[in-house]
Amino acid sequence: MKINLITPAPTYSRKGNRVTALRWARILRELGHRVVIEQEYQGQPCDLMVALHARRSHASIVRFQSEYPNLPLILALTGTDLYGDIHTDASAQQSLEMAHRFIVLQPMGIEELPERLRDKARVIYQSVKPPPGTFSPKKNVFEV
Repeated sequence: MKINLITPAPTYSRKGNRVTALRWARILRELGHRVVIEQEYQGQPCDLMVALHARRSHASIVRFQSEYPNLPLILALTGTDLYGDIHTDASAQQSLEMAHRFIVLQPMGIEELPERLRDKARVIYQSVKPPPGTFSPKKNVFEV
């Protein structure tokens, strides 16, 4: 599939949205898909769009939905979305209505969605590989 991945973070950024976009693009490419990462959707044909951030990717979501209303639109909800924008910002709320599916990174994120939209949400855990060997936590110590 040709997947258009929209992130509000610029190419040179090392912030969370850009890091997530790069990680997901790598995984999707390893699965055999073609992935284009953009800050704003330019109208090129694709099989589906994955947009990070309901408010900041809203213009891209609107354009994609208007040009390709029957193609899948997946919205990855960021912390800023879940714990702020979707409760107060009209464009973020409109993005929720337009998306076919939501990605949240932890189960409690679903609780922030309006109840009628929760069935559209899926949790995708992001994780790191554990270090080699065994780990025994020490009592009364928090260690990372």
